Amino acid sequence: MTAVVTPIVHLNGTGGDALVEMYELAARRLNEALEALCEAAPNARDYYLHDGDAFGGARKQHEERVSKLRGVLAELMTIRESIADQVDARAARR
Repeated sequence: MTAVVTPIVHLNGTGGDALVEMYELAARRLNEALEALCEAAPNARDYYLHDGDAFGGARKQHEERVSKLRGVLAELMTIRESIADQVDARAARR
């Protein structure tokens, strides 16, 4: 997997605190979406009329969707932490 590219906080760019807030908000909302997706997990009683193992397939696809969202959430947190570290380092130099 390619390393996550993170912004560099500097005077001509978006402020560090604003960037941290944006990524925190995005992460919170994605976490809410992840919780909703988990609540929508397939239930075997909704698939038993299918031929074959439709429930198994639906469960596998659901797990893949959950995994993708968790991956995006992890990337957002990596970006947020990088920005927060930069903000903290600047504050320590003052």
